[in-house]
Amino acid sequence: MRLSSFLPQALLPREDRFFGLLRSSTRNLHQTTIALVDFFEDYQDIERKAAHIRDLEEIGDHIIHEIMSNLHRTFVTPFDREDIAELGVRLDDVVDMAEEAARTMVEYHVTAPTPRAIELTHLIDQAGALLEDAGEKLRARGRLRELLPLTVELNRIENEADQVTSKAVGELFAIEKDPIEIIKWREIYGLLEGATDRCEDAANVIEAIVLKHA
Repeated sequence: MRLSSFLPQALLPREDRFFGLLRSSTRNLHQTTIALVDFFEDYQDIERKAAHIRDLEEIGDHIIHEIMSNLHRTFVTPFDREDIAELGVRLDDVVDMAEEAARTMVEYHVTAPTPRAIELTHLIDQAGALLEDAGEKLRARGRLRELLPLTVELNRIENEADQVTSKAVGELFAIEKDPIEIIKWREIYGLLEGATDRCEDAANVIEAIVLKHA
């Protein structure tokens, strides 16, 4: 996958460049969450799949670097520069945690994912789809309030992920007898839940942008 397919053209006006970068970030995030579901749900050839997710994480790193570089070079921005930076970082955090979850599964030689882990990846992907939708809608300054239902749904997904994680850890202690497996899965569940937390953080930044500028 080429980085150029995600980054906007260098000659775009500054404002268009920020919207393009944020849209690229949300699109890359959703591609990552789709890949994460495939990794957990079809648990084979996992080294290759983890490498693909790592490639997406590197694309995300390039995009956040471009966002920060443009913020340093631009006097006038479409939204508060602090909000643009914070949103970019939170979107990148989601991709980082997804990549770490897949990599941890490989490094810990996990033989099979649990149903709860798969359930969490589907919640992460639901959030990824909503964030990609938000990235497409940020440009429409006169329709920013249409983003608020997306932020509400992202908060709901995070709450559901918390409940799934709580059940998963409870089941882990009730069923698993090997303390090493307990340690492994507590970390993996924490990474998956953390991805939904970062999605909620991104939603909170989007909500702040809407309330300031709608």
